[in-house]
Amino acid sequence: MMREYILRHRDPERRNQAHPVMAEIMPETYGIMVYQEDVIKVAHHFAGLSLAEADVLRRGMSGKSRSKDEFEQVKQAFFENCKKLGRQDAEAAEVWYQIESFAGYSFAKGHSASFAVESYQSLYLKAHFPLEFMVGVINNFGGFYATEFYVHELRQQGAEVLGPQLNESDYLTKIKGKTVFLGFIHLKHLEKASIETLLEERRRRGPFLSLADLVRRVDMGLEQLVLLIRINSLAFTGKTKQQLLWEAHFLKTKQKTLAPVQDLFQGDDLAFAWEPRSPQVPQLDARDFRQDILDQIDLLEFPLDSPFHLLRDPQAEGIKARELPLHLGKTVEIQGYLVTVKYTRTVKGEVMNFGTFLDREGDWIDTVHFPLLVKKYPVKGRGIYRIVGKVVEEFDFYSLEVISLGRMAYWNAGE
Repeated sequence: MMREYILRHRDPERRNQAHPVMAEIMPETYGIMVYQEDVIKVAHHFAGLSLAEADVLRRGMSGKSRSKDEFEQVKQAFFENCKKLGRQDAEAAEVWYQIESFAGYSFAKGHSASFAVESYQSLYLKAHFPLEFMVGVINNFGGFYATEFYVHELRQQGAEVLGPQLNESDYLTKIKGKTVFLGFIHLKHLEKASIETLLEERRRRGPFLSLADLVRRVDMGLEQLVLLIRINSLAFTGKTKQQLLWEAHFLKTKQKTLAPVQDLFQGDDLAFAWEPRSPQVPQLDARDFRQDILDQIDLLEFPLDSPFHLLRDPQAEGIKARELPLHLGKTVEIQGYLVTVKYTRTVKGEVMNFGTFLDREGDWIDTVHFPLLVKKYPVKGRGIYRIVGKVVEEFDFYSLEVISLGRMAYWNAGE
């Protein structure tokens, strides 16, 4: 009935297909049940049930019936009353089918109104304050999607998104202008105690001047330091990750061999902070930027840059999502980064999927996977897929009916 509602909304002539009684009691929804109260209306006005009987029907449909026998009696009364009122058998069966297929998913109108208000408020914030809104969603740890895709939306809206930064980030994610600093909470394996100590020290005595300054001021194990370095939290030092990793091992080794000594000029003015002699770092090969993306996936569970950089075959052919309308009815190939898959069943009980992917430009791709294709070409977890499918359209919305798909190989750091 959702599809029928859309059709009647778009085509006023189609609204005439509604039964006169249904159209009269539900004019604002074109004779289609939308709210839970509609079940009561239809049972009372169309089938002549009492309001008490109609409520038993509503409760039974929503799984709240106290008595199965009571529900069956009301169901029988529904058809008997329809016959007494001169309703055609097929007509009564169709209305019952609509009630049966709808009521278990219905909302009370009051609940629907509440969600509508919240939806409009959220839409206003997203339209007028898109970056701040997305940061709020990330900090709420809510929503349908994983954090990765709210970060993606921030980038699509023009924000620069940085991983946790030693002198800028807080426990939660924050925004300055168009720059978003992910919170330390997103960094896997970084202990909460370490985060709290680091933030308190920074609050009391100002930003950290270097890795050595961090080691001197905050009691943090080597493993915790390595996490910060790998996620590029110390980029402000101007040193590469390799240099910082060498320095971290050097400093922590020295720290173990030296007894604690109070710095002569240690205090709030860190201009006098003692800086140990930097270690001699050997000449190292240039670091492949793709290794940084792998570090991000390992430590944040998602990349801050495009995952398409990780493809072993970066020149793979395919169209873009925005080009789908140009290929309506045709078979095309496209590469998509998996967002989510919805599993459902057909009327025959067979499993089928609806998929959502991102293309190279960050635009959305929606796919339909019919039962035979689900068995032959199953979605095998996160990654980028080569998708071949037929372009279809409904209600001005374009999607792909999948013909084949397979996960594409990633670049290996050892290659």
